[in-house]
Amino acid sequence: MATFTYLLSSPSSSALFSHQKHHLHDDPLPSSPFFPTQLKSDYWGYGRQVLGRVKCLNESNDDVEAKTSLLSSGSVTGVSLYSWCAGLGGLGFLETSYLSYLKLTGLDAFCPVAGGSCGDILNSGYAAVFGVPLPLIGMVAYGAATFLALKLAAKDLPFGIDESKGALVLLGTTTSMATASAYFLYILNTQFPGASCSYCLASVLLSFSLFFATAKSLGWQKIREEVGLQFCIAGLVFAALSNSYSASALPPPTRFGEKFLPYSPTEIKAPSSPLALKLAAHLRSVGAKMYGAFWCSHCLEQKEMFGQEAAKLLNYGECYPDGFKIGTPLSQECKEVKIQGFPMWVIKGQVLEGTQDFPALAKASGFEAGDFSGELAELAKLSAEANMQP
Repeated sequence: MATFTYLLSSPSSSALFSHQKHHLHDDPLPSSPFFPTQLKSDYWGYGRQVLGRVKCLNESNDDVEAKTSLLSSGSVTGVSLYSWCAGLGGLGFLETSYLSYLKLTGLDAFCPVAGGSCGDILNSGYAAVFGVPLPLIGMVAYGAATFLALKLAAKDLPFGIDESKGALVLLGTTTSMATASAYFLYILNTQFPGASCSYCLASVLLSFSLFFATAKSLGWQKIREEVGLQFCIAGLVFAALSNSYSASALPPPTRFGEKFLPYSPTEIKAPSSPLALKLAAHLRSVGAKMYGAFWCSHCLEQKEMFGQEAAKLLNYGECYPDGFKIGTPLSQECKEVKIQGFPMWVIKGQVLEGTQDFPALAKASGFEAGDFSGELAELAKLSAEANMQP
């Protein structure tokens, strides 16, 4: 004796029929105990497709509900797609946790493929966004995706969020991750041609797999409905990354191609003002240090701000003392201070990234302006006005 269960999208979502006397037309049902079928609107009048299954009487209700849930949420080899998402997110979380630990401790990553170029990429200026290490951001993103996927798989979402909204949050998370991965893949191919990074490629594979698994679990119809939201998220991620990298002077390897650029000290011709001389001497006395690269235009701009005589007083660290080409590692000193872009100042333990004006350097170093107070105040005013301009 068998019972037929049909799942409808109408308010009356199930109907039970006893297979003793009732028949659906004269077509015999398959002998399989569990089968999907479709019924046309002739039988129901709803004009919708209906998913049907057979329940034998010796099968418990819990088994029926579990299998029906599996059908509705999608599955791969008996495992729900949300569980696959959780597994992929967990792998990404482990990888980025390892890289975050290395970044925070200053250790070099073990690179099974491509040798030293892997470490150079992971320690480059592109390995941070707004000063935050990229692996740390990835760890948070993968952790959030894993948490959401586990909760969706268990149908136990926090804060009273229903499954549809939880799935949209997961879609937004994986969309941002896939967009960021595509951006970094472009950076890898254009800024580091010929180099390889197994960790970077693994993260790209995991993030795109997460996105497609989430999309499949939602269904492509739902994805099409939310395409506007996805484009907005992708645009915001792209804008944030572009703004972060344009804010600091990062190495532009494509400008040099494969050509080796020998080291040559920068030449400053402008004379130094009395304020520049006094501030430079003070910065040196408190142990302040500027880090830069000989080919960096922003570093040259910073030195020209001090002038010829004062620039010679600055405590300066060159990050490429032996010349530069694609894949050239930073000097050990620059690695130790975890430099993210050029120029970078370290003043009394405080890190200042980018070109700094005199008021900012004076404030960070505790400079007593004395007779130059009015000049510093005027410079601060001009700097504030410049920053307010679009």
